[in-house]
Amino acid sequence: MFGPDDAFLTTILKLLRQLPVYPMFGRGLTRLQPAYVEDVAEAIGRIMQRAEAPSMIFEFGGARVYSYEEFLRAVAHQAGLAPLLIPIPFAVWHALTWAFEILPGPLLTRNQVELMQIDTVSSPEMPGFGELGITPHSVEAILQRMLSNC
Repeated sequence: MFGPDDAFLTTILKLLRQLPVYPMFGRGLTRLQPAYVEDVAEAIGRIMQRAEAPSMIFEFGGARVYSYEEFLRAVAHQAGLAPLLIPIPFAVWHALTWAFEILPGPLLTRNQVELMQIDTVSSPEMPGFGELGITPHSVEAILQRMLSNC
């Protein structure tokens, strides 16, 4: 999920602004489908208001599926940045997290690296925003709003 003042999009934007060379997880091929936090909140509200109460599992994916590299480029483009994206093998990230976890308040954990190795997209077979009449906001639209408020 993403939104203003989050730990995901805000952190990536901050790092893209600070680093002229941005280290990517792996080759940047992991697929992401970030959902806007307010879209998810609206969906939960609509589910709770439903008269019928069958147990259903919903998967909420955002407006677009990105590779990690595409996502970074989209965020950078919206912010007027052109960082050099450098692929870093996951083995290197795992080694770094072992070192980081010795320190108090690690910058990155093994669990975060493991999650970046797994595609996180919604399944087309599962109910999602569409079944609830919600059109998800795009990362670009929300990011543009966030940047104009800075």
